[in-house]
This record gives sequence, structure tokens and C-alpha cells, in this order.
Amino acid sequence: MPNENHAQESMETLPTILMLLGASVCSVIVFRAVNLPPVLGYLLVGTLIGPHALNLVDGFVGAQHLAEFGVVFLMFSIGLEFSLPKLHAMKRIVFGLGLLQVLLSLLLVCAIAVALGLSWQSGIALGGALAMSSTAVLTKLLSERLELDSPHGREVMGVLLFQDLAVVPLLILIPSFSESPEQMATRLGLAALKAVLVLSVVLFLGQRLMNQWFFIVARGKSAELFMLNVLLVTLGLAYLTELAGLSLALGAFVAGILISETQYRHHVEEDIKPFRDVLMGLFFITIGMLLDAPLVLANAPLVLGVLAALLTLKFALMVGLSRLFGATPGNALRTGLWLCAGGEFGFVLLSLMGPLGLVPPLALQAVLAALVLSMLLAPVIVHYSNRIVLRFAASEWLMRSMQLTRLAAQTINTEKHVVICGYGRSGQHLARFMEQEAVTYVALDLDPERIREAAAAGENVIFGDATRRETLLAAGVSRASVLIIAFADTRAAARVLEHLRGLAPELPVVARTLDERDIRPLQQAGAAEVVPETLEASMVLAAHALRHVGVPTIQVVERFQQTRRAGYRTLRGFFPGKSDLEEETIGGEEARLHSILLVAGAHAVGRTLAELAMQQLGVEVTAVRRRNIRALEPSAETRFRTGDVVVLLGPPAALAAAEQRLLQG
Repeated sequence: MPNENHAQESMETLPTILMLLGASVCSVIVFRAVNLPPVLGYLLVGTLIGPHALNLVDGFVGAQHLAEFGVVFLMFSIGLEFSLPKLHAMKRIVFGLGLLQVLLSLLLVCAIAVALGLSWQSGIALGGALAMSSTAVLTKLLSERLELDSPHGREVMGVLLFQDLAVVPLLILIPSFSESPEQMATRLGLAALKAVLVLSVVLFLGQRLMNQWFFIVARGKSAELFMLNVLLVTLGLAYLTELAGLSLALGAFVAGILISETQYRHHVEEDIKPFRDVLMGLFFITIGMLLDAPLVLANAPLVLGVLAALLTLKFALMVGLSRLFGATPGNALRTGLWLCAGGEFGFVLLSLMGPLGLVPPLALQAVLAALVLSMLLAPVIVHYSNRIVLRFAASEWLMRSMQLTRLAAQTINTEKHVVICGYGRSGQHLARFMEQEAVTYVALDLDPERIREAAAAGENVIFGDATRRETLLAAGVSRASVLIIAFADTRAAARVLEHLRGLAPELPVVARTLDERDIRPLQQAGAAEVVPETLEASMVLAAHALRHVGVPTIQVVERFQQTRRAGYRTLRGFFPGKSDLEEETIGGEEARLHSILLVAGAHAVGRTLAELAMQQLGVEVTAVRRRNIRALEPSAETRFRTGDVVVLLGPPAALAAAEQRLLQG
């Protein structure tokens, strides 16, 4: 009988899970197609299948339990982004602008709630939910628009970072509001004491142990082992904090902080992302189930009023605070427009309020619906933010026109000049070479302090965004002899090249990149020459060494020219070792070299390179060593023998597949 009941329960649960998965896949496809956040698709699915609509998941609590882990992994990801050096560098924005934004939002919403007859506890809880903005959506938009390093981009990121940190105490504070004042004070005091003790022990010991432990695990060179270890650390620390009477999310946040201080941070982030995204999807489906669509539609004016108040008050608050911290009117307006909408953590906090009865059902539904609508509007507001700023900030028009006028005035009488995009170290070194050869140049940069000092010293550098079409036009690219992209941002470089195809398709472009991975994409985008820093630095070292051992300079120069003409083919890849595990993210997609000894009985013995078709796996055979003789770039007719050492070039996953083909077939 128990087995029959278990089978019956499984048969009832499986269709529900399949329905959730199918609806989620369809909604995400549709929302991505129209360039809207997938979060909104999950919310829509939850609304449709929830108890207030089709009621297709009545009694199904599995999704609710899985959704709790979604919050855990989201907090873990936030912890990974937590960096003490980053916080120190942005402390004025994070703990100044961000702190004031959250505190004033809490006080403002609390005052409104009390005026409307709600308790101050309800006001604080609602204020915390409405103060949040979407880290996932806004970070993605800033990255896509190449505005992470812009003045408003730095303000947005600083405020988002503090909002993410503020969620941790709010997750502890809000559940205590359902208790009496004495119980609440006792609970908060104990929670604070436990948090200090747990965090002190974990952070003190963890900083010492985590890096060594991850190194031991990484030496196993197993993606499965590495992933299991990440889950163990994340869920283990979450369980410890729950045992201490704190939240699961706090433990996951601490785990993220500990791992963020190791060199495995980025790899962990990529590994955990599928779990986080899937479980967060389930969480937002459960939030959607809370939304009572008939009640919301019946009270549409109230919902629209809450939405308008949310956007207006947050916008006005951020503009005022941004101006207080020294931003120009234009940048203050941009910051306000970017941060006025709600965010995913607002839903996390709202999910705590419902079971506690802190907020009346109608108010909770109105706020929930307003947050959903605001997140729908967020990408639209961001898209039109520049137009809105130019329309309402007269100084922005003046500054933009002055920049372009100054730039055009300096280049209007110049021809055959060099345009340098980016005036960091590489750009400044380039400019000095141009000066020594009496070549006219114009440099574009976005760092006001750097431009002020360089211009005062008499260098020809002007404030201008090289990724904008009008800036390139004012810089006289149609009359220039060459354009140099001196920054190592591939996406920004691709945008510059895209504009140049319409403005000056014949203009040769020399682009800088860090390594060989970006050579082909930039060449396909239109760059005449792509200079990889790592490879060129190796060649300069080789030039000095060869000169000291007596190789003629002309021979060295010819060898380097051949290497460049061949696209640095002979320099691609490297043999990784223990030091690379310490310095790099393991499991990355960077091409590396791998040597394989063909023993007796290996599948490749007696077969030609053409028969093995290694190219299908994305792997190249760069050399074959036979009887201590090394042959570079063997031909397709090369037939392998027992004892051959085959040198492969490719990403780690492809190398593993190639090794299996060579040895086992």
C-alpha cells in the first residue's frame, strides 16, 4: 500500500511539474523575443495557474519549497558580487547615496502608510519592498548600453549594491513585526548577537580555509566534484545560519562573500547560474500565484495610483539625492529614471508579508501589481532616458553641443590625422609616439579628471564617447588616416567599428585586445589590425632574448612579421599547470594545449589525421612528436603510430572529447 500511494502521488505531481516547465519555457521564449525580463514571464505564469485564476496547482507545495532555494541561490550570487575593495572604492556612493536612498524610502513610505491608517511596521515592510530596484535587469541594461563606467552608471551600481546588502537585515526584521514589541526587541537583539558571532567565526576561519579547500577540490580536475563542492558550501552555511535561528538566505550570502575572495569566484558564478535561474523562476511563479488578477482589475485605479506614486517618488528622491552628491542635472535625471522602478527583491520581501498579515490583502495586491508593472516599464524608461534628459535638462543640451563643437573645432582643419579612442595608459603611450613623429592626433576619453590634467599639460585629448556616431563624426573620421581603439573592451570596439562602416568604411582601424580570443570577432567587424597584448608582450621579450643570443635583428623582425601574418597561429594556447589554477578561473573557454601519448591499442594508431576529423570537435593538432623529432602542423595524411605524442589545441571540453577519440574511438 505505501508503494501504491507513493506511485499515485508521483503520478499526480508529475503533470503539475510538466505544466510548470512547459508554461515557463513558453513564457520565457515570448518575453525574451520582445526583449523583456524573463522574471515577468514567470510572474505571468504564476498568475494564470494560481488559485485566483485557473487554479491548476491546488495543493502542490513542491514548487514553494524549491522556490525557497531560489532565494538562497540569489543571495549567494549577491554575496559573490560583494567585494571589499569594490566597496571601498565606491564607499561614497554605496554608503552615502545608497544608504540615504533606502532610509529615506523607508521613512517616506512609512509616513504615507501611517497617514492611511496602517501600522508603522507595515510601513517599514512596504518601504523596504518599494525601495528596491532590479539588480538583474539594470545591470544587464548598463552592460548592453556600455554605460557601466559612466557617471550615472556608477551611481546606479552603487545604489543597487547597497540595496542588495539592505535585504539581509530586512529578511530578519520583517518576520519579527508580527510579534509584540517586547518579543520583537528580544528577537532582534538575539538575532543581532547570533549574526555577529556566526559571521565573526565564519568570516575569520572561512577566509583562511576557503581558498585552500577550493584549491584541493580544483586539483581533482572534475567539473562534477567542483559543482558538488559549491552546493555543499552554499547549502551547508545556509543550514548553519538557520540552526543559529537566522535565515537560510543569510548563510548563502556569507558563502558567496567567502568564495568571492578566492580566485574561483567567476567559475563558481557560472556553475551556480543555472540552478539560481531555474529556482528563481519557480520563486517568481509562486509570487505570481499570490497575485489576485480579478481583484487587481477591479481596483485598477488604485493599482495605477500606486504605480504612479512609486515611479514619481523614487524618481524625485533619487534626483534630489544625486544632485546632493554633486551630479550634474542631466546625470541626476538619468540616475532617477534608471532606479525609479521596482525590483525582484521587492517580491522577496512581499512574500514574507502575506503569511504574517502585516498588510491588508487589497494593499498587498496593489503593491504587488504595481511592482510587476514597474518592472515591465523599466526597460522602456531606460530606452528613452537620454531623450527625456535632453528634453528637460537644458544644461545637458549645452554640454553635449559644447563637447561636439569643441571636438569639431579642433579637427575641422585637420586631415590625415590619427583618432585615438581611449586615453588610458595605452592611449597616452600611443600619443607620445605620434608626437615624436610629428603626426597630428585627436584622443577621445570619458574620464573628466584625466582629461583635465592631460589638457592642462597641452595634450590633444577631449571628452567624448567614441561609441557614439556623432562623436566620431565630430572627430573627423572621414578625413582621418587611421583610427586606433586603445581600450580592451571588445563590445565597445565592435560598436565603434559598426559606426565606422557607415561613416568611413575605408578608414583603417587598429584595435587592441587582451589575448587571441577577440582577434577574429574584431577582424570580422572591420578592424584592419588587431593587436593582442599578451602575445605581443611575449614577442617583445623574445626579441630582446634573441638579440642577446646573437640572432640577427633582421631575422627576428622577419620571424615576427611571419607570426603576425599567420594570425599568431604558432603562439596560440598554453599548457596549464597548478599556478594557472591559482591565477585563473578553471574550466574557462580559453584555448589551451594538451599532449596525449598514443599507447599500443589506441584508436588513433594506424589512422590518418584526416580520418580522425578532429576539426569536428573544435580541436587542432598543432604538432606530433615521434622519436624525439617534433613536427609542427602535421598534414592531413599524417598516419599515427604507437609512441607518438599528439599536441592538441582547443578549449577544455573539446580537448576531453578529442582525447577520448584518439584513445578509445
